[in-house]
Amino acid sequence: MKKFRNSLVVALTLLLLSACSLKEDAAALYKKETPLEAQLEIPSSLEAKEPATIKVTLTQNGEKVEHADYVHYEVWKQDGTIQKNMRDAKNEGNGVYSITVKIDSDGLYFVKLHASNNDSIIMPQKQFIVGELSDSELEYLQKDVKVQEESQEHHH
Repeated sequence: MKKFRNSLVVALTLLLLSACSLKEDAAALYKKETPLEAQLEIPSSLEAKEPATIKVTLTQNGEKVEHADYVHYEVWKQDGTIQKNMRDAKNEGNGVYSITVKIDSDGLYFVKLHASNNDSIIMPQKQFIVGELSDSELEYLQKDVKVQEESQEHHH
């Protein structure tokens, strides 16, 4: 009787374990992520009080995004003294969206893109320089470089 009970326990355990095995097509049952990608383009030379166009090219699944759910930009100065509120970007077609900004003073600035398409949301950020940098802005950039250098490991 004891041998029969042990065999029954083993058989039931195997039955339960086989019922929990993964189906070969289980991965196909889940939603596949197709991330939105952005390529930000900022003019290499910007001057205060001159209009400048910032563009982004959006792609998803290897194709240009013609009609994103939304594309917004915000721009601010590194020291927090100037902030341009979030604005809608203009759809120029062929996956390109743009804004024209007019920055009133020299300095270190940041632009942050907020974009969404087909449930994929991205918020890339990029820094840029308008005219000349102040001493405090140069110091800020140098601190950032030192932190990056210290965080990198060197293998010998």
